[in-house]
Amino acid sequence: MHISVEGLPALGKSEVLSVLRLYYPDQVVVLPELVKEAAEQEGIDLFRERARLSEAIWARLPERERAIRDALSAGRTVIEESHLAVHAAYAAALGDTSFLAQFREREPNIVWPNRFVRFVAPIAVSRARQRGRANPRYAVSEEILRRMLPWLDAWHARQGSDLWLVEADRPPAEVLEDVTSAAGLAYRGQSNGEVLPYLFLLGRPAAGKSELIQFLRHLSPDERAAAYHLGRLRVADDFPLLWELFVADDLWEKAGRGRLHSRRAGENYAVTDEGVWPFLILKLQEDLACHPVAPGETVIVEFARGGPTAYRDALHLWSPTFLPKAAILYLDVTFAESWRRNIARYDRDRRAGILTHSVPREEMERTYARDDWATLAPHGQGYLPLGGIRVPYETVPNTPEPTSADAFAHRFQPALATLWELHRNR
Repeated sequence: MHISVEGLPALGKSEVLSVLRLYYPDQVVVLPELVKEAAEQEGIDLFRERARLSEAIWARLPERERAIRDALSAGRTVIEESHLAVHAAYAAALGDTSFLAQFREREPNIVWPNRFVRFVAPIAVSRARQRGRANPRYAVSEEILRRMLPWLDAWHARQGSDLWLVEADRPPAEVLEDVTSAAGLAYRGQSNGEVLPYLFLLGRPAAGKSELIQFLRHLSPDERAAAYHLGRLRVADDFPLLWELFVADDLWEKAGRGRLHSRRAGENYAVTDEGVWPFLILKLQEDLACHPVAPGETVIVEFARGGPTAYRDALHLWSPTFLPKAAILYLDVTFAESWRRNIARYDRDRRAGILTHSVPREEMERTYARDDWATLAPHGQGYLPLGGIRVPYETVPNTPEPTSADAFAHRFQPALATLWELHRNR
């Protein structure tokens, strides 16, 4: 695809394209504005030396078009800052009839983009940012901008352009996201080696799942990949989804309709609708389907279940889309230890003033007093047959609680190495 990014001066076109060049080096070729490139290399005044500028533009156009064709032939996306119709619009605003005549003659043979992305903002924003840029050589007056825009709009209308509008008067991250989407780019991280795409991290509440994730996040990417076979980490946890249901119940209660899924239990909540548990698994999958794992990435899917068939029921809900790429790590702690850590975590978090997600005693006893993991996976490691797919698993006793980096490494590096071998040999 060949894309041109246009818009009023100083709206951030060059800056956004420099980010795309840096973060998508194997996918895009970013080309600077041809007019500005010619003016800077030849030392031409954009407003006073119009004839000389036109000559320089046309002289450079064949080389620019060769670069575009070569990049497209190599399967790259070409993103070009501005295009010659923008310069023609400025020529019209400045009364440069000579360039306009040349443009109309050559227009049918110019290599035009497939898509145009316009940064949109009030002229006042452009003028303010021009002053902030403090480069009078490229300052354009409000009068010229007001004359230029209608000409460019008319040109796009005649061409039937595929024109995407991006609001530029907002935070830069939002602008960058829209331009990335318009260009159809997807970030591809540099893989540090072969890594597990999906790691299902299971265990009772406070079994140490969050602490393990925190340890893994603090490793360097190279060490995490080489020693633990995990890539860039993304966590998919069903607890925030459950909490949203609790908060929604609060709102339904205030609205006089009654709670749907939970009831209050002291400062926390207890689940009253057993249908919540399969719902959470299906919602996790829906979210992951919208944002699938990328090369070099590991998605840690974290959840806890309790009951005589809890993990069997939950794991059999997972789609074949995920299971062939998944491995399971279960952190094994007793119910008593789970409750002890649950209380300790609540106290620590409350003292630190951060949101706690401890489970009330009533919910712990009713839901998590027992689970079926030992029945489902009776050996320390092996494969679970899920929907005809062999999914590797490893059970790690997580008592005593690791409290140092060495303790985490000693316990989990061998376990993840084993999981990786099981994954490779499934």
